[in-house]
Amino acid sequence: MIVQQGVVILFLGMSLLVGCKANDKDKADGIMKEEELDIKQRNIRMPRIPKLGKEFWINADPEIVDNLKGKVVVVDFWEYTCINCIRTLPYIKEWNRRYADKGLLILGVHAPEFEFGKKRENVENAVMKFVLKYPIVLDNNYAIWKIFENRYWPAKYIFDKNGILRYQHFGEGSYGETEKMIQNLLKELDASLHLPPLVEPVRAEDKPGAVCYRPTPETYLGYDRGNIGNKEGYKEKREISYSDPEKYRDDTYYLVGRWYNGPESVRLAEKNGGSGSIVISYEAAEVNLVIHPEAESGFRIYVRQDGVSVPHESLGEDAKIDDGRTYIYVDTPRMYNVVKNKKFERHVLRLTSNSNSFGAYAFTFTSMCAETEK
Repeated sequence: MIVQQGVVILFLGMSLLVGCKANDKDKADGIMKEEELDIKQRNIRMPRIPKLGKEFWINADPEIVDNLKGKVVVVDFWEYTCINCIRTLPYIKEWNRRYADKGLLILGVHAPEFEFGKKRENVENAVMKFVLKYPIVLDNNYAIWKIFENRYWPAKYIFDKNGILRYQHFGEGSYGETEKMIQNLLKELDASLHLPPLVEPVRAEDKPGAVCYRPTPETYLGYDRGNIGNKEGYKEKREISYSDPEKYRDDTYYLVGRWYNGPESVRLAEKNGGSGSIVISYEAAEVNLVIHPEAESGFRIYVRQDGVSVPHESLGEDAKIDDGRTYIYVDTPRMYNVVKNKKFERHVLRLTSNSNSFGAYAFTFTSMCAETEK
């Protein structure tokens, strides 16, 4: 939600939530610009997917790419720390459960946004956490990304039994439309199939025509894509001591204490066990932060909102309370759900730790539908 001279601006549901866009200087431009219900007439064939080594595959062997013909194939580009990707997973998992034995093959292409996302162990942990049972390939060097000329997380490309592209969708939303295309293509395989009703929307904001608030945009913390509010600014690959301005611009993050400036992240660099903080004034229902424990794992980050500990009713999935203090426990590199407010409002969030393993990469913010808030 953006407030300008008393005017509240809303937007229509998930249709505008495109997801995370690739950095143009690093990744190829896309050729597939439009979203159409059926693009068979464009006669775009599935690019040949490289096998890659066995170590790059989870839930499958490389030979699976030789056996795609005759199946309905969904190629899903995703990233395990991307909130937009994570929010699509309940639907993808259900499609796999419903249709895998009817000719559907879902291929999850994990294209890492951050360097730690290239580590197989991290992706395997995410696959287990999200209970993903379909084939996953680790596209660490963007080989598959580039031959598809993809630009977004998440992005879905659906091919028919002859390997012809029939549908594409970028970002969240359009789940019913996507599943309907899957069903149509399965019917082309076997007209006698009896298929279930479409999956019901998982969240209120997934419903067609849902009117939602516009949240604070995704906020990167490293100097490559970040925009820090402190007057000290960035100094590439150096440790900087930041003072607390105590007044914060909306939708801008600030550091307090001594921090190392990296291209993807900022990392606490205090001496003698001192603490440092990240502060942001945001407007959203939920707040997530991608964190990597750079050296040690198993440390706490204390969380305060509007100057007080986060109350129980606003705790994120990864937040806990101990002796009246709200904290998140960081043990693996992933996205942490920090706050889950009951209302869509503006708040000032402060995260504080004394661990120099605290490496912070990106904030993401989740919206809420107007009806849900009521």
